[in-house]
Amino acid sequence: MDLKVPITITDEFTEGVVTARAWLNLASGAIDGVQYVDYDADALGLPCERDDYEFTSGTLSNDGKDVEFGVELSRTTGQYSVSPSELLEIKVRAAALFAGVSGRQLLDKASGAASSEAPPPGSGTKRRLH
Repeated sequence: MDLKVPITITDEFTEGVVTARAWLNLASGAIDGVQYVDYDADALGLPCERDDYEFTSGTLSNDGKDVEFGVELSRTTGQYSVSPSELLEIKVRAAALFAGVSGRQLLDKASGAASSEAPPPGSGTKRRLH
């Protein structure tokens, strides 16, 4: 399943940045459709080819709220991507931020649901979980 969301990519240099718009595949972590803003990659080369290139980050935005994350950039192919662990972190943080629920509230809700499903200790009764 391909679930792609629009993101902003920022390539950081010693002095300055280059931004681009792209699509992040939430299933695979692949980033494609990269379109640089006010930067001609054909004439100037890929940002990662510059001597003063430092790192790349991404931003997923929704309704004025942002989730920032690390982006991997292959200097060989120029392909942007997100690691599996970073992709999981993006999903968790985005769900919490965009739903207006804090990480603590998610944990409390999860532990509360687990405790309400379990019988009291020593009750000797078994409950069927749905």
